[in-house]
Amino acid sequence: MEYKGYMAGPIDIDPEDGTLSGTVAGLRDVVHFEGAAAAELVQAFRDSIDAYLDLCTERGKQPDRPFNGKILLRTQPDLHRKAALRAAAEGVSISQWISRRIESA
Repeated sequence: MEYKGYMAGPIDIDPEDGTLSGTVAGLRDVVHFEGAAAAELVQAFRDSIDAYLDLCTERGKQPDRPFNGKILLRTQPDLHRKAALRAAAEGVSISQWISRRIESA
């Protein structure tokens, strides 16, 4: 599930009452949501994110964002060269080439 750039983490099921619950992935803050059925869980996920953003606004706090899409990568020069050559051979940037490798992993 995704909403306003936030993603749900793993969803757990309580075996005793069948309640579904989860937290928003990738945040330092804990944003929890739960529901008795899938539709209720999706709505609770969205409501929890809206409540989190409202709380941050009320407190004058910048909301935590899961990821910005930038990865600082340090590697050995020979691996850098290999990635650059492969990317060039495929007609894409190194960033696009690495993103494709991560996506296929």
